[in-house]
Amino acid sequence: MVAVAYFLWETKTSDMKEKTDVPQGTLALMVLKTLDVLAPLHGYGIARRIEQISGELLSVNQGTLYPVLLKLEQEGSIASEWGASENNRKARFYRLTRDGRKQLREEARGWEQTAAIIGRFFAVKAEDLK
Repeated sequence: MVAVAYFLWETKTSDMKEKTDVPQGTLALMVLKTLDVLAPLHGYGIARRIEQISGELLSVNQGTLYPVLLKLEQEGSIASEWGASENNRKARFYRLTRDGRKQLREEARGWEQTAAIIGRFFAVKAEDLK
């Protein structure tokens, strides 16, 4: 079963928040990258870091995040263990595994290629095609 990620994608130019579908796998990639840089983190910490890194343009729903964390752990991309949070509460802390680092490299390469292709389309002008 594949979890589909939904975020609130907020625009700074509007008072209304519009819900936008985020391409499948995007949240998993953000989790992997966040853990690559900041591990170990508990779920709330991961969500908060993703929101901060996005410049507060993303709001991560806990109900979406935890199924992604479970899926990544079942795949062997992340591992977890229980520990105490900053406020001394019991929390599950996640870290990237060797397989997770490999998955992150592969997915990042794919996203970079996709972004480069899309960038070419936005850069082209009508006179370039004549």
